[in-house]
Amino acid sequence: MDTKKSDYPESRLIPVLREGICVVQMVLFKELRLLLTRKHPDRDSLSVSMLTGAITNELFGTLNMEEKFQDFRRKNRAIIEQQLLSLTQEVPGLTVPLTDALRMQALCDSSEGKEDTAGAKLLNQAAEIGLLLQERELPLPSTFMTMARTLGDAHQLIIAPAKRDQEEGQGLIQ
Repeated sequence: MDTKKSDYPESRLIPVLREGICVVQMVLFKELRLLLTRKHPDRDSLSVSMLTGAITNELFGTLNMEEKFQDFRRKNRAIIEQQLLSLTQEVPGLTVPLTDALRMQALCDSSEGKEDTAGAKLLNQAAEIGLLLQERELPLPSTFMTMARTLGDAHQLIIAPAKRDQEEGQGLIQ
């Protein structure tokens, strides 16, 4: 029996997980930009933002193929690699969320029929730079999304859903 991806209904889980991955990327970007601004006072804000984006994109394998970004990446390759190697020491609080996000990304890519070797390559790269927590189990999707929402809320990037009490919710169901 030959089945294609189009034979199955679209899952709503993958786009939701991708949103969680993006939240982790935004938090990394925010933290890295602050760190790089302090470390490189000689760079202007555009250069720091481009460097931050290049590091984030390198980690998640989402390279911007536009020529000006590729040129920037080539010219700043050494500092990008140096920052990737120091992520665990410089943003230790993000090691768990980054581990989970990279694993979820590999899982999403695989379920969407993307080449499995791309996800494995990113996970291997994260392991080589000491960022991937090998012993950590892959969280359930709901656990990952709760972590992503909590992280995004803590960094004031998203508003976490508010819990309603039962009385408040009663008026909605009539």
